[in-house]
Amino acid sequence: MKIAVLGGDGFVGWPTSLHLSDKGHDVHIIDNLSRRWIDTELGVQSLTPMDSIQERTRIWHEETGRKIRFHLIDLARDYEIFKQWLVEHRPDAIIHFAEQRAAPYSMKSDRHKNYTVNNNVNATHNVLNAIVETGVNAHLVHLGTMGVYGYSTIGAAIPEGYLPVGIETLEGETVAQEILYPANPGSIYHMTKCLDQLLFQFYAKNDGLRITDLHQGIVWGTHTDQTRKHPQLINRFDYDGDYGTVLNRFLIQAAIDHPLTVHGTGGQTRAFIHIQDSVRCIELALNNPPEAGEKVKIFNQMTETHRVRDLAEMISKMTGAEVAYLPNPRKEASENDLIVKNEQFLELGLNPITLEEGLLDEVVEVAKKFAYRVDRSRVPAVSAWTKDIAKTVEKDPEGKRLKSVS
Repeated sequence: MKIAVLGGDGFVGWPTSLHLSDKGHDVHIIDNLSRRWIDTELGVQSLTPMDSIQERTRIWHEETGRKIRFHLIDLARDYEIFKQWLVEHRPDAIIHFAEQRAAPYSMKSDRHKNYTVNNNVNATHNVLNAIVETGVNAHLVHLGTMGVYGYSTIGAAIPEGYLPVGIETLEGETVAQEILYPANPGSIYHMTKCLDQLLFQFYAKNDGLRITDLHQGIVWGTHTDQTRKHPQLINRFDYDGDYGTVLNRFLIQAAIDHPLTVHGTGGQTRAFIHIQDSVRCIELALNNPPEAGEKVKIFNQMTETHRVRDLAEMISKMTGAEVAYLPNPRKEASENDLIVKNEQFLELGLNPITLEEGLLDEVVEVAKKFAYRVDRSRVPAVSAWTKDIAKTVEKDPEGKRLKSVS
């Protein structure tokens, strides 16, 4: 297949591009490189050294003989340019990663909120609109988030996208209907993903677009089979308070002898998936597209769930690091359960990698190897969800009054 990977320079986009190229597909990366200039804005860099996208693709060609082509296009702004690209290249599939992906970054200020909404919603709509206008019969695979469901405790398993409901008619009868699971975003970033859902639902219904939406959990790990082929193919590793996922932050904190910072009670339950499983799930979704006229196909792309405090204890036992508690910069429940259905990928043959299978050692090794690149002042999560919460967080921005837990 000819596959366009939108946002292919990013944390999940890059290993996905390599994986699909390695499988023999003709891969084209479309990216505006915004994640790189956000590093500059925040004054922080990936823990792992990253070459330019041009150098990365050159190394890939040198190592494998396969070409990945890069196109500098801002999908949120360059609608006509992207539309012309579609006319010229007519891909069989489009994988959409091209969105600002960090909840904390989306909540930093009014400017960051506006940027996240403008970038994410415009990019998604421009892609859908361009597919319709060009008549390109491409299967669109979108990387969504488990966060569209929210993290409330309802005492039931979260289904894969759709909820069967009964509606009482005026005659008193109950009519069965299937609706999108009620959206419950916890940040501006998550809200844009909820809006994506509605855009997909409309374009699948109105124009017959073939769309798959992957509601993904938190990705952990650094390496895939392809990134191991050469040191310069390594994936990015974010450890800062805005972009670093909770597990990566814990691991880098352990590597630099910094307490593992648990925010609030640590009772928040999150879904996780290894980066190797993530790219495999995307391949499975590509190989199992919906038919034109079908509703959006939704998968829950996760393999296990953990409470944050339990995750901290796991890393503490592995590394000897202390666990410490800080005020929570997020506006969320202090405790929640998370029971998630993910049968579809398992039925398609996914054999999940779990945290307890020793692959954490791989991430610990990466964290220790590049620990000299860490800016300790960027480790704490300080982007607050409200102005009142910000006042609490600002009193202790670097975790100086940590309460250690033995």
